[in-house]
Amino acid sequence: MANPNLMILYVANAPASRAFYAGLLKREPLEETVNFAMFALDSGLLLGIWAHDKVQPAVASIGSGSELVFSVDTDSDVEATHKDWAARGLPIVQAPVHMDFGYTFVALDPDGHRLRMFAATPEQGTAQ
Repeated sequence: MANPNLMILYVANAPASRAFYAGLLKREPLEETVNFAMFALDSGLLLGIWAHDKVQPAVASIGSGSELVFSVDTDSDVEATHKDWAARGLPIVQAPVHMDFGYTFVALDPDGHRLRMFAATPEQGTAQ
């Protein structure tokens, strides 16, 4: 069976989103065109951004229908990332909070995609 290895986010402005994710992920894309960019993440997942008006078949919407989730080791890592992302101007839609799976917060990218950062509670392990 084939295993999923690429997640694509549909965006309004591919060059702006490319720059946003290059800064957020601290890496340059593996591939890019004027309408698409693909980043390799340390987990092995590939993250693509694609201009929504160039996708075929056409997509109905962009934004917060799903989450891109980042896991870190400690609550202090969550706090540090929250501080960094807030300083970058990312809208924070959920302040850091303890939930049943761990310590977490949620920010939005320029297209309204939800970006969740979390540190798993010790008994839960990490989602990597």
